[in-house]
Amino acid sequence: MSTLLVGLYVLVLATLVGNEVISKVPPTLHTPLMSGANAISGISIVGALVVTAQAESSLVEWLGIVAIAMATINVVGGFMVTDRMLQMFKKR
Repeated sequence: MSTLLVGLYVLVLATLVGNEVISKVPPTLHTPLMSGANAISGISIVGALVVTAQAESSLVEWLGIVAIAMATINVVGGFMVTDRMLQMFKKR
């Protein structure tokens, strides 16, 4: 039970710190940060694949599949938005 409690503490603190950091980002840095976030989501996909491959219960397996799907959607959508933003700077 203490492992779950520590995990919840980490989740809450990471949420608060992440919100504080992101709220102070100027608009000119959003595109580079989005590219960095896409790379982190790519790492999340790899982690979810590893966890899902080693799943011992069907619940963990389904949660892993959902994590893989969500991270994949995040990566693809993020790169599409980044590409569209970068196309705005190309000469026609």
